[in-house]
Amino acid sequence: MIIQTNNLIKEYDVGSQKVKALDGINLAVEKGEFISIMGPSGSGKTTLMNIIGCLDSPTNGTYYLNGISVSDLSEDELANIRNDEIGFVFQSFHLLARNSALDNVMLPLKYAGTNKNEALKRSNEALEMVGLSDRSSHTPAELSGGQQQRVAIARSLAMNPNIMLFDEPTSALDPEMIKEVLDVMVDLANGGMTMIVVTHEMGFAKTVADRMVFMDEGKIVEEASPDKFFNNPESDRTKLFLSQILHQ
Repeated sequence: MIIQTNNLIKEYDVGSQKVKALDGINLAVEKGEFISIMGPSGSGKTTLMNIIGCLDSPTNGTYYLNGISVSDLSEDELANIRNDEIGFVFQSFHLLARNSALDNVMLPLKYAGTNKNEALKRSNEALEMVGLSDRSSHTPAELSGGQQQRVAIARSLAMNPNIMLFDEPTSALDPEMIKEVLDVMVDLANGGMTMIVVTHEMGFAKTVADRMVFMDEGKIVEEASPDKFFNNPESDRTKLFLSQILHQ
């Protein structure tokens, strides 16, 4: 098991009250599995992703990554995990406007102290993986939104992660740009990458995910295969959510 969470709770202080963003999350992910997380805004999806990515810590509960309790790790060890184990792709591309695609991909490798020749080799290979070898010298302004997101994916891939986390990676894109990003993600999934994706892209989730996880009010309400999740959900809350996004 590459990821295992047990009764994760995350609370935030809002004024004089405590708000529970996560309320007892139990999630297990096998190596090479593709998990798609869906749920309404405020359901705790991004909070869960941040904890899995070691960007945040739970108030209570345990999180095991490769069998190691993350709460027992030092800040330096957590930083190493973020550099070596986990790749992040967010809604925003977070590219440096004046830098070329290649320079943007190389940036985290430089910060990690990677040898320049090795960094260049890995960055070029990552751009090739996302189909942008011919655009490596272009700045973000010279790239479409879909191409910018693919550069962001390449930037994570260049670090050779074992796990990729995607938080609504296509929500900022026009419909015609979404497919090119999803195609890259399909290739990664078919290559055996462990992936967790927060998405509202129903078609993508239906065809690529191994398992659907539906969250609401900080809880996992339902887990099922894509076929069962979309065609025969058990929870009324799942049915309502699917009905709402179908009619958007």
